[in-house]
Amino acid sequence: MATSSITCQLVAEGQRVNHTAALFGINFPLYLEPFVFFMADTICEDYNGGLWHFYALSNGGFYMSPHTDANFKVSCENGFQGTLSADAFGIVCCLYAYSHLSFGGGDFAQTCAEHYHLLREYVFGHLEEGRIWRAID
Repeated sequence: MATSSITCQLVAEGQRVNHTAALFGINFPLYLEPFVFFMADTICEDYNGGLWHFYALSNGGFYMSPHTDANFKVSCENGFQGTLSADAFGIVCCLYAYSHLSFGGGDFAQTCAEHYHLLREYVFGHLEEGRIWRAID
């Protein structure tokens, strides 16, 4: 999948731990991943867990999305209500998580701020760009 000139590649199952450790260190399993799941549960009352794909972006960014073909009905903090594909839902959950965690101070907060902007760049040209912007604005 490509948006603008940024592409994404599925992170292989056997590389997930190494990939996330290289980007976020121990903060991924302790803070980031649980916060993404928390956001999924917060903005989608029908969300009930499941497997997620991990994606590496060609600009150095990262996001994860539920491994399903289902769509998600969301109700976001900003009043947006709508339906998102699993991919767009994951992007929105990650953007919310990065944003919230970027206010914590320290190196991890800075990393989250950087990843927020890297993922945001990827949204330009996404098939659901308009809905993603409305969900996070």
